[in-house]
Amino acid sequence: MSSEILSDAERKMARGVEVMERDLAGVRTGRASTTLVERIHVDYYGTQTPLNQLAGISVPEPHQIVIQPWDRGVLSAIEKAIIKSDIGLVPNVDGTVVRLNIPPLTEERRKELVRVVHKRMEEARVEIRNLRREAADGLKKEERDGEMGADEAHRELETLQRLTDQYVAEVDRVGGHKEQEVLEV
Repeated sequence: MSSEILSDAERKMARGVEVMERDLAGVRTGRASTTLVERIHVDYYGTQTPLNQLAGISVPEPHQIVIQPWDRGVLSAIEKAIIKSDIGLVPNVDGTVVRLNIPPLTEERRKELVRVVHKRMEEARVEIRNLRREAADGLKKEERDGEMGADEAHRELETLQRLTDQYVAEVDRVGGHKEQEVLEV
């Protein structure tokens, strides 16, 4: 049973790191990236639909994103959704496509984005620590119920702590990489 608790905790910790990585992909850097707009939801005939399901998104130049909808009738809805989102870019509707020009980041904006990255990293660390606490409580309950001995419980708790340290280090690595990306001029 204790191995199930550990494997479940490890799976949830890995998922937490993946979610953080996906969230950080949406943080704007000096370069254009399709991940900035993929998850924007557009009102498509009354249904909130992710942009990547309505249009082809490409990066023809380092500082430009081109969104080409499969249905021309949704152009204005895409424009409204981009304006309403918090990415801070102004869409240019160009007949059949929407162009987003990405201006270079100011030093102040870079520092603000680094703070956003650090906040998200701390949220991921807290999530991992909460998962460790839940798993540790489960292991201690098994020990109290007599399902495992004290020595085995101690070994399992040490394994759990190593897992936690591993995933916190992964959060730091991913976040540090994103921070370097944001600060890159």
